[in-house]
Amino acid sequence: MSDKHATLKVDGIEDAIELPVYSGTLGPDVVDVGALTGKGLFTYDPGFVSTAACTSEITYIDGAEGVLLHRGYPIDQLAEQSDYLETCYLLLYGELPSAEQKRKFENTVKRHTMVHEQIRTFFNGFRRDAHPMAVLCGVVGALSAFYHDSLDIADEHHREVAAFRLIAKMPTLAAMSYKFSIGQPFMYPDNSLGYAENFLHMMFGNPCEPSKVNPVLARAMDRIFLLHADHEQNASTSTVRLAGSSGANPFACIAAGIAALWGPSHGGANEAVLEMLEEIGDVSRIDEFVARAKDKNDPFRLMGFGHRVYKNFDPRAKVMKEAADEVLAELGIENEPLLAIAKRLEEIALNDEYFVEKKLYPNVDFYSGIILKAIGIPTSMFTVIFAVGRTVGWIAHWHEMISGNYRIGRPRQLYTGHPKRDFVPVDQRG
Repeated sequence: MSDKHATLKVDGIEDAIELPVYSGTLGPDVVDVGALTGKGLFTYDPGFVSTAACTSEITYIDGAEGVLLHRGYPIDQLAEQSDYLETCYLLLYGELPSAEQKRKFENTVKRHTMVHEQIRTFFNGFRRDAHPMAVLCGVVGALSAFYHDSLDIADEHHREVAAFRLIAKMPTLAAMSYKFSIGQPFMYPDNSLGYAENFLHMMFGNPCEPSKVNPVLARAMDRIFLLHADHEQNASTSTVRLAGSSGANPFACIAAGIAALWGPSHGGANEAVLEMLEEIGDVSRIDEFVARAKDKNDPFRLMGFGHRVYKNFDPRAKVMKEAADEVLAELGIENEPLLAIAKRLEEIALNDEYFVEKKLYPNVDFYSGIILKAIGIPTSMFTVIFAVGRTVGWIAHWHEMISGNYRIGRPRQLYTGHPKRDFVPVDQRG
């Protein structure tokens, strides 16, 4: 029980309503408004931006201070010293693995990278020009038809098997979505390669010759996966939890998360960065577009600067910037037109008084867009790659919810439609 309370006085209700206040390990206190329904009241909170719908031990964000912790570990420490699969273990199990646990975990993921052979024919049902996110959403949702031996969500072993399958197969399905769109043969995974290296092998390899994946590019891709692994109760994660609260199978829940991620306000942000760079077109036009961005009457916005959650700086951006610099130096393409525009915009954002005052720093989407463009990944695949990285976060939150006490999600509404009225036959309507 909480030893702190808030008191609410509502016109028309004689007695004040006492509401318990809870404190988490970090972050602001939370007022429990559950007692309001007994008084015939609901809260009104569009976007749920002031509502905690769950308790969680996985990820903590302090947007004002630019803090992102996974199980208590700062994101910059994980990005610099860890790797994606080790971070997956941390998110799933709550602690960093021992050397033996890490080896076993990686080997188990590798043993699940193949997909059912009939899934290859499943792809033929899509148009060749379908967006890769449309394909990924459909194929992941269909996995429950191929792997129905791990769908008992009440069985912890089933949940773990489903988690391994999703983490392992998402890069394979993502690469297949890309290969299908360009008419190239699917590449089988090579389990002698690391996670990110294997993904690049399946993306850019072909059956005619052995793959040679640049280790600098593989490390950058691993960082992209790691830095997108989880981000607390965002739109897609909340969608996964809401779908899961009905008892839906994990493959359906992750497909729901992919659908939510597809939106340009969520996972499509780095794709929007490249579209913006293409709209600017040339370094000589940057000043014109920066002036438009400063004009409050102009709808144009510079994409990839500032963040809805981080009011100071995006803690993921520093590591992503380092990776971007490494990739551009390795490939020797700093002067490629769109990348030259991006570097100039970065310079302006870090030094221009307008951007500094408003704290519109380059964010993780800005730098990840640059990296993916440099590697040669088309913009249509950007959100797909985001989905690959975020899969473990979705699974961790789904598993946390299913493992505890939960109830089906049922948001309320403020009804503003017609009051009750009587039906009028069609021949009597004016």
